Amino acid sequence: MNALLELLCANKKGQSKGIYAVCSAHPMVLRAAIQQAKADQSLLLIEATANQVNQDGGYTGMQPADFIAFVKELAAEQGLCMNQLCFGGDHLGPVCWTAEPAAVAMAKAETLIVAFVRAGFHKIHLDTSMPCADDPKPLPDAVIAARAARLCQVAEQTLAEQIAAGQQSLVQLCYVIGTEVPAPGGVSSLEQHLEPTPVANVAATIAVHQQAFASLGLGDDVWQKVIAVVVQPGVEFDNTQVHAFDAVASVQLADFISKDPALVFEAHSTDYQPQSRYQQLVQQHFAILKVGPQLTFALREALFALCYIEQQLVPVEQQSHLIAVCERVMQLQPGYWQKFYPGNMLEQQLLRQYSYSDRIRYYWQQPALQQAVSRLVGNLSQNQIPLPLLSQFMPQQYQAVLNGLLVAEPVALVEHHIRLVLQMYASACGLAAVPSLPAQAA
Repeated sequence: MNALLELLCANKKGQSKGIYAVCSAHPMVLRAAIQQAKADQSLLLIEATANQVNQDGGYTGMQPADFIAFVKELAAEQGLCMNQLCFGGDHLGPVCWTAEPAAVAMAKAETLIVAFVRAGFHKIHLDTSMPCADDPKPLPDAVIAARAARLCQVAEQTLAEQIAAGQQSLVQLCYVIGTEVPAPGGVSSLEQHLEPTPVANVAATIAVHQQAFASLGLGDDVWQKVIAVVVQPGVEFDNTQVHAFDAVASVQLADFISKDPALVFEAHSTDYQPQSRYQQLVQQHFAILKVGPQLTFALREALFALCYIEQQLVPVEQQSHLIAVCERVMQLQPGYWQKFYPGNMLEQQLLRQYSYSDRIRYYWQQPALQQAVSRLVGNLSQNQIPLPLLSQFMPQQYQAVLNGLLVAEPVALVEHHIRLVLQMYASACGLAAVPSLPAQAA
């Protein structure tokens, strides 16, 4: 936790330092992130959203304690020191229960907070911006702030109870506030003129939250744990396009937050930005960069590439048919993609497989897909991948293999591809220790 605060403090002093938050529960993505942090000898911030992980299991089937145990097991397997891990809870609030009355949804959100704090999450994003079934739309800022303060109070009470019971170890809590959150996982279509959050709105958000904290008796000692505010930096992506960060358009935001003694910005939906824009974001005090869909997009890219290689090497009756299995499973269970992918049948098929929104990420836990991936890996582990095929379908990995930086094993190839994304973030945050990947990527 202290390592996180040191990075943010360095950013406030004008250094090109920050942290990227890996927002994924996929084991290959997490292993790649662990490998990157190990190579960089850096802090690794891993976050779970309320949709992924909650007291009911979320779409991963994991409760908060399960998620931390899962990540720590992967880290131990890869030889990462546990003190390099930091855990964050993202969008913690009533998001999963907005179809219910506010009193019911907030009660469940409080239970969610208790579960995350007890599990050992360090960084809590208090997101109460979504209206519930009986709420006015839009939800007034004062109500949002009051609910965020209540969840903070629950977190502090839970921590105090753990300390009193001798159950709390070295976990320290910090909080992120802010209601102008880009749509998780991207939008269906980009806004024509995407503007950064006005400075006046940011100032009002900070003030109304500070007042709400004070009204519940959460004094300066608690307010000092608020480390960041979420704003719209002017970045977004839809199914096929990316709105790139404009450093000139956000200069007023940077000037504003630079005058605050402690706070930095947290930027959501930074996926798919041009590489140079990440460093610009960090320099303008967007010191926490969230990345999720781009990592599972890279995972999907690599798995599909291996599937094309498999088609050239393995008899058809023995193939995994991974791409076809993905398509079949998504069509049988359209709930995670249908309202996000417009168009006719052919356009929807294209988006199911290749959209930046990467709704496939919700399906990798399905048994049929897990079996297909296992067969794909097994088939290619038994067949040496010819270099010309690797050059055709995975040219970046081909170069790494050719230069002795990577072994041409299927899992290593996938994780290397994911790490190419992670390296961009690590470099922008001043965390990358070496300019190239280590010799063994798996």
